[in-house]
Amino acid sequence: EFRCLVKKHVAEGEIAPTELDPFDPNDACIGPCVHTVVKQLIVPVTEKAGNTSWALMLHPGGLECDLFVTHGWAEGIYEFI
Repeated sequence: EFRCLVKKHVAEGEIAPTELDPFDPNDACIGPCVHTVVKQLIVPVTEKAGNTSWALMLHPGGLECDLFVTHGWAEGIYEFI
């Protein structure tokens, strides 16, 4: 689901390569780095939703967590998800 959302925003040019992340918009294996996705998608969307987190925006009541996953900021988003 999130992969499809990112791909849609890449295809529409709303997530675009930068000097620091010159990803190939046609690449479906690595994708833009996590930092680019956060800056160009997550932050604008969550700001419009009242400066909440992505997780709480999707699940306002929260969810029980039994697993925590971390990521590298330079990692390609498609590799991560």
